[in-house]
Amino acid sequence: MSEAANARVIPFAADGEPARNPAERLHLAEAARMAEAIVFASAEPVSEAQLAQRLPDGIAVPEVMAELQAIYSRRGVNLVRVGAGWAFRTAPDLAFMMTRDAVQQKKLSRAALEVLAIIAYHQPVTRAEIEDIRGVETSKGTLDTLLETEWVRLRGRRRTPGRPVTYGTTEGFLDHFGLEEIRDLPGIEELKGAGLLAARMPANFAVPLPPASTDELTEDEDPLTDVDLEELGLLTPRVADD
Repeated sequence: MSEAANARVIPFAADGEPARNPAERLHLAEAARMAEAIVFASAEPVSEAQLAQRLPDGIAVPEVMAELQAIYSRRGVNLVRVGAGWAFRTAPDLAFMMTRDAVQQKKLSRAALEVLAIIAYHQPVTRAEIEDIRGVETSKGTLDTLLETEWVRLRGRRRTPGRPVTYGTTEGFLDHFGLEEIRDLPGIEELKGAGLLAARMPANFAVPLPPASTDELTEDEDPLTDVDLEELGLLTPRVADD
């Protein structure tokens, strides 16, 4: 027989990847079941690091989650990325069915929506910078309301005179607005298409590009300490021992 005839034939799946043997498929399916149970039971999005801690050693978590995401892609509940984590959410085309039973949330004021948008696109941003962009003073009550929604968080302290607090968005913000990451925020053309911006804008108008990540502090930010939190009224002052 020729060398070509003796060559081992490697079967390929429809997507061009080498086909797995039955044992590998069973192993992947069982890992996907485990990951499904972990994510389903969690009230918060589950990170891949958390999954790796709880799944058997040697499991390729990204591969498992891709498999599970494909399984749920055509169901009434989808597996979606929320920031750095995974969560189950109602399929987008069925979301209208849930609004009938949803608890009506308190509507944000126009000022709060403006501030939220500025924080989302310009983060990390200080209160003074927000006011400079809006052109009007921003009340502490507006920022407190956004903090209460858990869509906005205190990030750190800016390394400038006065060390002002910086604000940024949370994973709760991404989850509520159906964003996988902050870079998925709509650009200027999408905003125009949705009727949120006038068709004709000033020549110098631009929508800033959202940051690549909202988790890491920037070079001009310091982390918040317990002393900072005490000053901000977010931590009960410690009582000195007698």
